[in-house]
Amino acid sequence: METFLIKALQLILSLSILVIIHEFGHFLFARIFKIKVEKFYLFFNPWFSLFKYKPKNSDTEYGIGWVPLGGYVKIAGMIDESMDREQMAQPPQPWEFRSKPAWQRLLVMVGGVLFNFILAIIIFAMMLFVWGDTYIPLKNVKQGMYFSEAAQAGGFQEKDILISADGKEIAQGRGVLDMNSLMNFIDAKTIQVERNGQLVDIDLPDDFADNVINSRIAPFDFWLSPAIDSIAPKTEASRLGLLKGDSIVALNSEPITSFNKLRSIISKLSEDLENDEIKPVEITFYRDTLKQTVTANIDTSGVVGITTKTIPFTKVDLRTDKYSFFASFPAGITMGVNTLKAYVAQMRFVFSKEGVKNLGGFGAIGNLFPPVWNWQLFWTMTAFLSIILAFMNILPIPALDGGHIMFLLYEVITRRQPSEKFMEYAQITGMLFLLLLLVVANGNDLIRLIFG
Repeated sequence: METFLIKALQLILSLSILVIIHEFGHFLFARIFKIKVEKFYLFFNPWFSLFKYKPKNSDTEYGIGWVPLGGYVKIAGMIDESMDREQMAQPPQPWEFRSKPAWQRLLVMVGGVLFNFILAIIIFAMMLFVWGDTYIPLKNVKQGMYFSEAAQAGGFQEKDILISADGKEIAQGRGVLDMNSLMNFIDAKTIQVERNGQLVDIDLPDDFADNVINSRIAPFDFWLSPAIDSIAPKTEASRLGLLKGDSIVALNSEPITSFNKLRSIISKLSEDLENDEIKPVEITFYRDTLKQTVTANIDTSGVVGITTKTIPFTKVDLRTDKYSFFASFPAGITMGVNTLKAYVAQMRFVFSKEGVKNLGGFGAIGNLFPPVWNWQLFWTMTAFLSIILAFMNILPIPALDGGHIMFLLYEVITRRQPSEKFMEYAQITGMLFLLLLLVVANGNDLIRLIFG
C-alpha cells in the first residue's frame, strides 16, 4: 500500500507540473495578444471545483478541478472542450480568439507544446548541472555484449565489445531511459567492435534501424554467464534439483551460450501459452564435468527460478561528466532531442494489433516511477513525460492542440477559415476518439492487474 501511495503521489505531482506548464504556454501567448482567458484550471471541474479564485480586476478564474485527467484554459471565442455554444453564437469581440489573425491564433495553440519541450530541456539541463551524467563506456565491458536477433542480422556477434558508433564512444546509462545511447547505436553507419582481441568495423545495412525498432527488443545488453548463481525456493528449478554452479548449455537441444539467450527463449515460449497451458522444456546442463538433462514445465509466467551473477561495475569502469551551469543547457537540448527521436521512432507501433494491447493508462504511467522517493528519478520521469505530452499534443487529432494547428495551417494556406459548425463537429469527434483511447489504455491496466 505504501508503494502504491508513493507512486501515486509522484504521478500526481509530475502530471500537475506538466499540465500547469502546458496550459501556461497557451495562457501566456493569449495574454500577449490581448485575448481574454476566462479560466485557468488544473484538472477538470464538471459541476463543481475543489478550489477557485478570481483576483480583483482580472478576467481569469483560477482553480483546481476534481477529475485528475489534465487541465485547461478557457480562451474566449474559441471552440474547445468547454463547447460554449452560447458564447460562439454572439457577435465576435475584439478580445476573442476568433477575432485575431491566424498567425496569432497559431502561436497560442503552439504555446503549450513549446513550453512542455522547453520544460523537459530545462529539467535535463538542471539534472546534468546538479548530478552530472554517470555512465559506463561500453569498451570497458570486457565480457562483451549480448545482441538481439535483429542486431545479429546486422553483423554483430555474441560477446563483441562495443567501441564506437561513427567514431563516437558508445556508452550505457546516458540520457533518460538510456535513449541517447540507443539512438546513437541504431542511427550509425559504422560500428567498431573488439572481437577476439581484434578491432572490427561493422557497416550497418540501410534497414538496420527499422529492423531493430520493429523487433521492439533492445539491440544489446550486457552478456551474462549461463552458470546458475542462485535458485529460488518453491520453483521449477528447485523441484528439478538444479544447484548453484550448474551451467546450462542447451534448451530443447538448442545451444545456450548466455543467460540472456536462455531468458529470451523461455520468455518467447511463455508468451505463446494460454491460461493454464504448460510447455515441457528439456534443460541440459553441466554439473562439474557431468552432463545432465531434466524436463521443466514452463507456464505463462515464464518463471523457472534461476538467476546468474550480475556485473559488478567499479568506479574505474564508470565515468561521470560534470557540467557547468551554462554548459548544461546545450547538453540538455541534445538529451531532449534524442529522447524525442527515440519516442517518435516507437510510435509507429501504437496503432498495430500488438501496440493497442500494450497501451497503458495511468497505472502504467505510475509504474514508471520508483517505489521509493528519489528526486533524480522523479525529475527524469517528469522530463520524459513532458516530451511525451508535447509530442502527443502536436498530433493532428481534433480536440488536441495539433488538431487546432492543422486547421489553422489550412486557413493560412487557403485563406479560408473552416466553419464554426465544422470545428464543433471536429472537436466532438476528437474528444470521443480520445475518450475511447483513454478507456482502452486504462482497460489494459485493469486487465493486467486482474490477470497479471
